[in-house]
Amino acid sequence: MKLKFELSAMQDDTGGSRRSTMGFRVFEILKQAIVQVQLRPGNLLSEAEVAKQLGLSRQPVREAFIKLADVGLVEIRPQRGTFVVFISEEEVRNARFIREAIEVAIVKKSAIEATDEDIAILNGLLIKQHEDEKAGDMPGFLSHDEEFHLAISKAGGCQKAWGIIENLKAQMDRVRYLSMDTATPLKILIAQHELIVKAITERAPERAEAAMRLHLSEILNSLPKIREANAELFVD
Repeated sequence: MKLKFELSAMQDDTGGSRRSTMGFRVFEILKQAIVQVQLRPGNLLSEAEVAKQLGLSRQPVREAFIKLADVGLVEIRPQRGTFVVFISEEEVRNARFIREAIEVAIVKKSAIEATDEDIAILNGLLIKQHEDEKAGDMPGFLSHDEEFHLAISKAGGCQKAWGIIENLKAQMDRVRYLSMDTATPLKILIAQHELIVKAITERAPERAEAAMRLHLSEILNSLPKIREANAELFVD
């Protein structure tokens, strides 16, 4: 297992707060590796090896493993080790259901409370997404898609709610990454984003809700094809 991510080797012996911060950074590195299938389902993660590669003690790595288990990306088996979990279609569907329930409430609030600056940020992200589509840059689009949904949450004063969604959607993120070649065309997804921004701009919360529901249902359309193409990564 070779981690292909940059993290400066740092001493983590300056206290609990520093260790906790490093633990979160290790969590983000490993999460990205799992989502991008660089760490595959069934892979055994070695606490000692990860710590050695990142130039850290084992404590922040242990913290990262616990957080990864909390979001459903690894399973810690006593006396056996820590393993990357397989993708569960049921978990993906459940996460999407819960995400929709939260995010449609967020977007309705955003349609009422968004400032001109919030709307300008959203429009700027739409421009970046169009650039990603023209360049065929799917990773770039996924990053700007994440920023887009976070910006909607901020516009409604719901950053903490987005934090809950982030923990829920880890399995969804894995499917989204796998769907790069088979998912809904980016032009359609961007058009859906534009409908959401239009509804927010026009202070139309009901239309914003409908547009968000449509957008979040797309994964249900592509999930069967993604599973068929990557059957070895799924568990149920």
